[in-house]
Amino acid sequence: MAEKTIMLVCSAGMSTSLLVTKMQAASKARNMDTEIFAVSAAEADKNIADKNIDVMLLGPQVRFMKGQFEKKLADKNIPLDIINMQDYGKMNGENVLNQALELIK
Repeated sequence: MAEKTIMLVCSAGMSTSLLVTKMQAASKARNMDTEIFAVSAAEADKNIADKNIDVMLLGPQVRFMKGQFEKKLADKNIPLDIINMQDYGKMNGENVLNQALELIK
């Protein structure tokens, strides 16, 4: 099992796949043991229930769902934030990984 598990949520789970790849590369470069994956908003509930998630990041396109997810995560102690729009647009895996790790601290 990975030391840190980071779940990204977007509309269809597709647009964040490149970002996941870049985050995984940044994690590997730091010799970190992470599991980083992306799911659609519709699949998020199942993953919240089935996986040991350390942090959840929302893609900018689903930022409007933050309130809904805050309620779902309230009793689970899982931090939640929205991925910085510039980092998302540039697919800056290093910065998004840093954002996730800051939330876990």
